[in-house]
Amino acid sequence: MDHTRKLAHFCSKLSFDSLPGEVVEKAKLCVLDYISNIYGSLELDAVKAVVEYVKSLDGPKAATALGCGFKTGLQNAAFVNGTTAEAIEAQDGLRFGGNHPVSAVLPVAIALAEKLKLGGRALIEAVVAGYEAADRPAAAMHPWHTLSGFLPTGTCGTFGAAAAAAKLMGLNEEGMLNAIGNAGYVLPLSMAEQLMGGYTIKIVQGGQAASAGIMAAGLASKGITGCPEVLEGSALKGGFTQITSRADPNLDKLSDGLGEHYSIMDIYFKPYSACRHTHGAAQATLKLIREHGFGAGEIESIAVHTYGVAELAVGKGVPDGGSFVSAQFSLPYVVAACILDGDLGPGQLTERRIADSAVIDLTKRVSVKLDEELNKAYPEKTSSRVEISLKDGRELVWQTDIPKGDPRDPMEADDLAEKLSRFAGGRKPERLEKIIGMVMELEKLRDVGELASII
Repeated sequence: MDHTRKLAHFCSKLSFDSLPGEVVEKAKLCVLDYISNIYGSLELDAVKAVVEYVKSLDGPKAATALGCGFKTGLQNAAFVNGTTAEAIEAQDGLRFGGNHPVSAVLPVAIALAEKLKLGGRALIEAVVAGYEAADRPAAAMHPWHTLSGFLPTGTCGTFGAAAAAAKLMGLNEEGMLNAIGNAGYVLPLSMAEQLMGGYTIKIVQGGQAASAGIMAAGLASKGITGCPEVLEGSALKGGFTQITSRADPNLDKLSDGLGEHYSIMDIYFKPYSACRHTHGAAQATLKLIREHGFGAGEIESIAVHTYGVAELAVGKGVPDGGSFVSAQFSLPYVVAACILDGDLGPGQLTERRIADSAVIDLTKRVSVKLDEELNKAYPEKTSSRVEISLKDGRELVWQTDIPKGDPRDPMEADDLAEKLSRFAGGRKPERLEKIIGMVMELEKLRDVGELASII
């Protein structure tokens, strides 16, 4: 099979000049979207607490804690920057893998490129290689890896982080293979139980994966070896896909089509700060509000009809005293926040907003129902239908089949620039314009440190 070796070969040989133009442009959009998520996440108290703790560790000033105003050690910077990539739950994702590669790959790519004083071309190479190494094992096991109790952003993301780091370190094919092999040994358990319970430790999974990925590649650079069959495993039955999935993985997805189709092209972006399974309902709700202009007091009841995975993952309400993690994974909360605020961004995830009696009251009028027809269309479509019954007898209905940000209804550069502005937290427009310009001409950037310094 040699799937791991084939993936390592591809990642080590990948070069900017060989990349199709659309892949380069998509990588730039991933960077731009990442910066939005950093700014949005820094609005959350839990993120501020993580940043404060990491800053207290001090250490060498090797890389920037982006948006935080200080430098720290390479792995600590990656940990912070992975946390801010993840926490707001507006990060990019792979529908076919249930993972969010940005949370592990970009923190490594920017921090290490800054430390090594590398330019934008090297950064793009690392991003593309890292997304391949993160997305392919996730796709090979989807959805069984998650249903077996793991979060692929943390587990599979470590392979992506290691590949990105190895690429920037200039490791050869054998070094890349060892980096990926080492990643399989040091990656976090990344328990889905933490997310489903609404515990705020969930937000560090990207940071932990990024930090572990740097360690994996760094050890490989010093000759430490890892299993060359780490992804597919051997007759010993100890490979990553063998021990973290209740169902047999589709191993062909680990290496089929390398260089012909890039997984980064399948990445979606999120306009809203909540689990992707809520986005169809959020989009439908906001459309109904814009078109009909009703208020919360006019609502009798709301029914959200959706597919089985969404009902399971986000069909519940927010428990008393629940965290913003619970809110991000609650369709009733998402719909209520959209109705009351006309948006779903950082401001809807503050402790004060989640505890607001007006929001709590409205969530109790939202029911989530499995729709067999919508379930049959999954995963080709992630459809949700919102039915709002008003007290005056009107019935307002809208169904979203493909939420905005999907490659079939993409968020383009202008959309992501608007998202950056929404999530910017009062940062000056001229600074944001400079960031956008630098990212959209990333291949011309001589030192990634210039970008890190202005985020």
